[in-house]
Amino acid sequence: MTKRLIILLAALCAWRMAISQQPSWGQWTRWGQQPDGTYCNPVLPSDYSDLDCIRVGDDYYAISSTMQFSPGMTVLHSRDLVNWEIVGNAVTDLTQIGPALNWDVMNRYGRGVWAGSIRYHKDRFYIFFGTPDEGYFMTSAPDAAGPWDPLICLMADSGWDDCTAIWDDEGQGYFLGTCFRDNCKTYMFRMADDCRSIDLESARLVNEGNHREANKLIRHGKYYYLIFSEHKRHLGRYVMAKRDTCLTGDFKEEHQLLLPCREANEPNQGGIVEGTEGKWYFFTHHGTGDWSGRIASLLPVTWIDGWPMLGDLSAGMPGSMVWTGPMPKIEEERLTIARSDEFDTSTLAPQWQWNYQPRTSMFSLTERPGWIRLKAFRPLVPGQLLKAGNTLTQRSWRTSANCVTIKADVSNMADGQHAGLCHFSSTSSGIGIVQEKGARYLEQHIDGHYVKGERIEHLYIWLQTRWGLDGMATYYYSLDGCHFVPFGEPYRMVWGHYRGDRIGVYSFNDHTEEGWIDVDYLHYRGV
Repeated sequence: MTKRLIILLAALCAWRMAISQQPSWGQWTRWGQQPDGTYCNPVLPSDYSDLDCIRVGDDYYAISSTMQFSPGMTVLHSRDLVNWEIVGNAVTDLTQIGPALNWDVMNRYGRGVWAGSIRYHKDRFYIFFGTPDEGYFMTSAPDAAGPWDPLICLMADSGWDDCTAIWDDEGQGYFLGTCFRDNCKTYMFRMADDCRSIDLESARLVNEGNHREANKLIRHGKYYYLIFSEHKRHLGRYVMAKRDTCLTGDFKEEHQLLLPCREANEPNQGGIVEGTEGKWYFFTHHGTGDWSGRIASLLPVTWIDGWPMLGDLSAGMPGSMVWTGPMPKIEEERLTIARSDEFDTSTLAPQWQWNYQPRTSMFSLTERPGWIRLKAFRPLVPGQLLKAGNTLTQRSWRTSANCVTIKADVSNMADGQHAGLCHFSSTSSGIGIVQEKGARYLEQHIDGHYVKGERIEHLYIWLQTRWGLDGMATYYYSLDGCHFVPFGEPYRMVWGHYRGDRIGVYSFNDHTEEGWIDVDYLHYRGV
C-alpha cells in the first residue's frame, strides 16, 4: 500500500467521523477536549482573532490581535494545541503606538493592534505586528509571559498589515508585510540582527492582488513557505501558499491549501506548526466574524508533494473544514483561560483589558484590598459607553450557557454617575445604577438610551447577564446575592469594529469627576 493511499484512507476515516458530528455554525454543544481522547472545534469559542502559533520545545505559544484594547496583543500558551491559557499581553502601553489609543482621544475602533507574528530566535521571543494607521512595530522578551520590551517602530507609514518574519540558515533575518492600500502588494525586507530595524531599500515584491493578507513565513525541508489568504468575489476567502528554496527567490510556485469553507465562517488565518508527536496542525481563526468574534479552531495538516494541505482531504484537494479529530497530545493537567476574578491581587489578571489605554489614577486594586475601585470621570460624549474611559473588559464566549455576575458596593457613587455591567462591540448595552439628586436607581441602557427602574436603597447590589449560543443576553439584579430578578429588555450581542461581543464593568460621570464603585468579584460560569 502506497504512502499516498494510506494518507487518503486515514483522511477518509477522519472525514466520516467529522461529518457525523458536524454542527451548524454557532450551534455546537461540544468544543475543545472530549473525554474519549478527541477534540471538537472550535477549541476556543471566543474572539481570539488573527492568530499565529509556534512551538518552543514542548510548549506552544500563540498571539491574538486586540485592536484598541489595553494591554494589547494577547499571548497564549498551550501544551497540546487544544487547551490554552493566557500568559500575558505584550503591549502594556498603547500610547507607544500613538495618542489616538489613549482614554482622552479614543479614536481607533476597528484599528489599533492588528495581526502579527510571534517568533523565537536565539533564546528570545519576538512579536511583530502592524497598525493600519501608524505602521509596523516589534517587541521582544526572554519569556513569553513577559515583561516585554517597549515597542520599536520598524516602519512609520499607514496602509500596511499582516507582517511576519523568519531567519535563513546563515542567521539573516527577513521581514515581510503587505501594503493593503496599494493592491495588497507584499514585500520582503532584510532585517537587522537585533530585529530593531528593517532595510526599506531592500524591499522585494513577492505577492500582490486578490486581497492577499494573513502572511506567515515558515520553513519545512528545503523550502521556505509564504502562507497567506486571498479573497475572490463569489468564492470567499481561502488559504494559499507560495514557496522557494531561498528567501531571496521570486516565490513563483503557488498552491491552494484550503477551500473557503463558508459554512464554517472561512477559517483562514493562523499558524502552521509541527506538534511534539511529529504531526502538523493549523491553529486558525474563522475569518467571517459574528457576535462571538473570530473564534479559533485546530485543523490537521498533511504534507503532500511538499505542500502543507489543510483540513479534510477525503474529497480531494484543497482541503475543507474539520470539526473533530484525535487530541494532538493528552496532558494530565488541562490549561484553561481564566474568566472569573476575585480581585485579590495588586495587578489585573491577564484576561482583563481596558477599552483603550486607561487613566491609571482612576482605578485601584489596593485602596480597598480584595476589590477593584473604578472611579468616575466624564466620557468624551455624555451618556455614551463607547466614549467613556476605564471600562474594564474581557471576551465573551459562545457556549451553551454563560452567566456573569458582579457584586458591587455603590455607596460612594455621586450625582451624574452611571456604573454597572455591560456588553459591547459596535453597539452597547448594560444593567447598572445611576445616581440623581442623592438617590440611586436601577437602570438599563442600550446605545445611550436609558430606562430607569426602581430606587435602590441597598449599599450592595449584584448585577448579572446570561446568554447562550444564540447571543441574546438577558439582565438580572439581586439585593442579597441569592435571588435574582430580571430587568430590562434582552440585548442581541453583535459584531462590529472587527470585534465580537465583550463583557465589561463601567463607571463614568456625565457631570463631574466624582464618585466610585468597588467591585468585589466577577464570577463567570459557563459550559
